[in-house]
Amino acid sequence: MKNHKKVYVYKGFERFWHWNQSLLIFLLALTGFEIHSSYTLFGFETAVDIHNKAAWGFIILIVFAIFWHVTTGEWKQYIPTTKNLRSQAEFYLFGIFRNSPHPTQKTLISKLNPLQRLVYLGLKILIIPVMVASGLLYMFYRYPQDSQIALINIDSLELIALFHTFGAFVLMAFVVVHLYLITTGHTITSNLKAMITGWEELEDEGESTTAKNKESHEN
Repeated sequence: MKNHKKVYVYKGFERFWHWNQSLLIFLLALTGFEIHSSYTLFGFETAVDIHNKAAWGFIILIVFAIFWHVTTGEWKQYIPTTKNLRSQAEFYLFGIFRNSPHPTQKTLISKLNPLQRLVYLGLKILIIPVMVASGLLYMFYRYPQDSQIALINIDSLELIALFHTFGAFVLMAFVVVHLYLITTGHTITSNLKAMITGWEELEDEGESTTAKNKESHEN
């Protein structure tokens, strides 16, 4: 039977960043789809105002998060690897329903499994930059008028709108999958509790290493 010990996995800023990012993405989605006339909640003008303010908050949070990742070395958590990638995908697709053990173990220096690394890296270097860039183009676009100068000299917002909306749907898909994966820890609430308190029960690395060495010696 594997022993577990409580480890302080998620630091204060990491949790602050995670929950504020979640709130801002929720606000951006809620107001963004209203701007697209999917429903009426705040009213168009109020929705645009909230959306723009949440967008600036999101950008500021991104700047602080980049600084934190670089200065703490946490950026290394997102370095992709193919080791156990197939096993992890098979676990999420089939193994989890058979009560199979996790193919990878979370540690302080490796908080993300191979599949999470690829997904989060893709979000950080592709989807979120697309959302931010297209959003800024939206904000600073000025329709050409007589005796005025257009700030951004483009003919139409249609292509920008398509990129921005596509990115929004990808983010929403990620949120849905993320909410599901929260329940795949040692217990259904363990991952959620860890992101609230910072503490999580991890397999005792010392014991795991000893067991592996013993098995290798016996073989």
